[in-house]
Amino acid sequence: MSSSRFDFTLPVPPAEQLGGVHFIAIGGSGMSGVARMFLARGVPVSGSDQQDSPTLRSVEQAGARVHVGHHADHLGEARTVVVSSAIREDNPELVAARQAGLRVLHRSQGIAALLHGRLAVAVAGANGKTTTSALTVAALQAAGADPGYVIGAPLASSGVSSAPGSGADPIVIEADESDGSFLTYRPQVAVVTNVQPDHLDFYGDAEAVEQAYRDFVSTIAPGGLLVTSVDDEGAARLARHAADTGVRVLTWGSRDGTDVDVRLDDVRSEGTSSTGTLTFGTDTAAIPAGTSLRLRLPVPGEHNVHNAAAAVLVAGAGFGLPLEAAAQGLEHFAGAHRRFERVGASGAVEVVDDYAHNASKVAAAVRAARAAAAGRRLVVTFQPHLFSRTRDFAEGFVDGLAAADVVVLLPVYAARERQQDYPDISSGLLARGLRGLGEAAPDVREVGSVAEAAPALAELLADEQDTLVVTIGAGDVTQVGAQLLTLLEDAVRRDPAPEVLP
Repeated sequence: MSSSRFDFTLPVPPAEQLGGVHFIAIGGSGMSGVARMFLARGVPVSGSDQQDSPTLRSVEQAGARVHVGHHADHLGEARTVVVSSAIREDNPELVAARQAGLRVLHRSQGIAALLHGRLAVAVAGANGKTTTSALTVAALQAAGADPGYVIGAPLASSGVSSAPGSGADPIVIEADESDGSFLTYRPQVAVVTNVQPDHLDFYGDAEAVEQAYRDFVSTIAPGGLLVTSVDDEGAARLARHAADTGVRVLTWGSRDGTDVDVRLDDVRSEGTSSTGTLTFGTDTAAIPAGTSLRLRLPVPGEHNVHNAAAAVLVAGAGFGLPLEAAAQGLEHFAGAHRRFERVGASGAVEVVDDYAHNASKVAAAVRAARAAAAGRRLVVTFQPHLFSRTRDFAEGFVDGLAAADVVVLLPVYAARERQQDYPDISSGLLARGLRGLGEAAPDVREVGSVAEAAPALAELLADEQDTLVVTIGAGDVTQVGAQLLTLLEDAVRRDPAPEVLP
């Protein structure tokens, strides 16, 4: 499937043949990363964003000509314009570009223009793309490579979401399935973490989602490799389809009774770390059957052990790099922005922020938080993302959130949707579902806006009970953690602990 606006099956010229490139919404985390890659290749770059931001200014410092606001004049001498699916056709810069006959590329096609002559790893899946991409970069680096990367969030180790790497080593790409744009990369190695129904506002139904992943697998370069899990039923079906069509497949999994190439056993998440053991059941080009190694991660969540398994397999089986070195490098993995990222602490309260926004991701984040809480009270502050997703997956959200002690629900973050199109859908749908769990229900609280969330949490936390607070969602809920810590610190300054006399 391709978008009605872009044909992702068409080849894209090399970056050096695009002329000056103008990025609309260059201040976004994903778009700024691509722009930086073009700058590193010596391509003239300009761009605009609706609002000023530190990211916009950092791209300017890197050499781009930037503008705040959108206007046709901002195109300057650009010959190519890069946009994301979020940019509407009536954007004045896009209108002017089309009228002038400039080449218009989707962000993913911009990335594809950078891949000529480079090996590529494309990481796809409903859940875990960003973390798996970041882990893959870390594994490749630990095994001696200098990979490039274009990921949807900055890496904690580098502070940026992209880097060119060495021309001889692969580029790791977070391949977004939400709009079909992951069909454009033609990778040598593809990773699919899972195949689950999501983005139904674009695809329509689950079968269309699965077909898109089959199409993605068909774009793997001849002789390339698909690395995927068989624990996920959709990914297992994809693995069988890929093998039937002649694609080389390497599977991992931990479920009993499954036919798997590499078994992942003893998966555990305790406190802020997680572990597991990989054992190869079949020979690969570089790794003999019976090879076993231990995975140790300084981040919580059993799902992250699975993500790490994919990363190590890419390094070892995909590119023949030292397997042990790749695994050992992950022991120091620093994480990625908004992927169970620690915001800070005040007194007995620790705050973590996570980007999870579909039901499976939310469930995984809450499970990881439950392990990290280690006996502390767990307060989850959740902002649903999209009315359609809230409606379609309400039961899954309820199941995932139920493991918290307290759930604070924010209003739905509309993003590209309009509330008037979903008059009966709100966070109250999840509140009713959670309260309907009876004795198993967490304490459920609703707030009317993001601005009300931090004060409501501060009031809740006034009892000074040891608490882990996790803010979850793809919208502006990410602001709440820092606001909460400020309120808690202000309260301490107003009412300091009494001095204890000897």
